[in-house]
Amino acid sequence: MNAVAKDRTYPPIPEALPVPIFDNHAHIEPFQRFPAEALPLDQQVEAAAKAGVQGIVQCGCDLEAAEWTAQVAVRHPAVLGVIALHPNDSVRLKAAGTYGDALARIAELAAGEERIRGIGETGLDYFRTGPDGWAAQREAFLDHIALAKELGLALQIHDRDAHADVIATLEEVGAPERTVFHSFSGDAAMARLAAERGWYCSFSGTVTFKNAAGLREAAAALPPELVLVETDSPYLTPEPCRGRPNAPYMVAQTMRTVANCINMPLADACAQIQSNTLRVYGEL
Repeated sequence: MNAVAKDRTYPPIPEALPVPIFDNHAHIEPFQRFPAEALPLDQQVEAAAKAGVQGIVQCGCDLEAAEWTAQVAVRHPAVLGVIALHPNDSVRLKAAGTYGDALARIAELAAGEERIRGIGETGLDYFRTGPDGWAAQREAFLDHIALAKELGLALQIHDRDAHADVIATLEEVGAPERTVFHSFSGDAAMARLAAERGWYCSFSGTVTFKNAAGLREAAAALPPELVLVETDSPYLTPEPCRGRPNAPYMVAQTMRTVANCINMPLADACAQIQSNTLRVYGEL
């Protein structure tokens, strides 16, 4: 029996949100992992605007993507940038002896372009990198924390299967003033801990998944002023389109779920989360 082909078309654009928001974390570079389906940048921005998504925080987390992010943030009024060396990429670069030069270039780009508003995504990933790479990841995480503090930028954290060590590292050296757990994956207890420290938690399409009751409980446990929403596109497409390519316009779907979690009318929730975004990343 032939396997059923996956639907690799983009989902329809959701109904526009009543108050415009940002997609707080996306990968819209044309060379990301789904190149056959990638929408051109202008189409992504146009579709986002139709859904009530006025801005995109583009994350370039390898050197090629960081260079592209810096260029696009300058020339495109709807895009802001965050850049870093991804935890898994940092392990590879350290093994190759090129990490220092790569990090220096990230620092140069971040310091030189006003529309780069954050360092990320950085952190720890114990899912794709085994214990032999954890020390290298931690060293890179510390470097990125220091860079965010030095430049006065937000920090976007990648935390996969490493909650305790990410928190311990932040508490050891002190987190930047604006610290965001991108695509938050912890439970309600971790959300409350983050809130006590003033850390933001950004929810991606995973919060809409049928098996993600724990994430919805985590969102509900947070004060609304520390909640953000994102796509992490082209990944983590929200229900009911899970498995299809994601794009910034789909954050409108996630926003509706998050509004329910934080028990606010949709317009009020959008206004709150937009205010949070501006506090973290500034105006377009």
